[in-house]
Amino acid sequence: MTQPHIGFIGLGLMGRAMVECLQGAGYGLTVLGHRDRSGIEAALARDATEAATARDLAAASDIVMICMGTSEQVESRVYGENGVLAGTRAGQVVIDFGTSLPASTLKIGAALADKGAIYLDAPLGRTPAHAKDGKLNIMAAGDRAAFDRVRPVLDTLGENVFHLGALGNGHTIKLINNFYAMTTAMAMSEAFAMADAAGIERQALYGVLAAGPNHSGMMDFIRNYAIDGRIDLAFSVANAAKDVGYYAQMAEDLARHSRMSGAALATLREARDGGAGDLLVPQMVDWMAKHLGEKA
Repeated sequence: MTQPHIGFIGLGLMGRAMVECLQGAGYGLTVLGHRDRSGIEAALARDATEAATARDLAAASDIVMICMGTSEQVESRVYGENGVLAGTRAGQVVIDFGTSLPASTLKIGAALADKGAIYLDAPLGRTPAHAKDGKLNIMAAGDRAAFDRVRPVLDTLGENVFHLGALGNGHTIKLINNFYAMTTAMAMSEAFAMADAAGIERQALYGVLAAGPNHSGMMDFIRNYAIDGRIDLAFSVANAAKDVGYYAQMAEDLARHSRMSGAALATLREARDGGAGDLLVPQMVDWMAKHLGEKA
């Protein structure tokens, strides 16, 4: 497939950066309206076309890309009289770049397959700044032949592009990754807060933990805020709660019980529901220090 026309749904911070990258590489784009018009207007200024509905966008595109926050949002754009499914056709590839529930991914994949289209899940790693420069990590899964066809486009967006097997594997691995990362982040935030309560300097605690097998990149993200006030992980508490919640739901869908996600999820939801959802994850050190003396 050479220079396919791309339809892009979801021009938030990440999506608009991806669209800019694709347009810079010469791809033609059709985009769908977003509540924040700034990304749409920027794309239109670079000669993108705006579709009235997801159905129209799908009908005008060779590849449909979706970059939205939740499975509910993805399904709202796929189903219905004016959804992607209504406008898709045989051979078309639809890619979900968000962090979605695997069960939803498989359901959408089956519905698209009934029309001869192919669904790939391809959640992302890294930031909008990486997206603009084509430096994302892309965890793709689904039909291998379809992946190979769209690989040149994925390579435009990503520095590290993986094919992880069957449809749903990308979202499954992303959720496991985020569960592990956020559990580590919550544990390290509490560790600093507990050190404060005991009168121990944060750097002294970090020096001991980092000298052994506890050391990790996530530990350093939390340390850099706790000690230097620097944010290296611009990921909100609300998004973290959503992803760990999806991990727990995925476990239930697999008829399994996740013991380890419970504490991280309860902590993130307590912060979110208490009005701290817009905090960035490293700032949970402050939230922990403030609330450590309270019982949930």
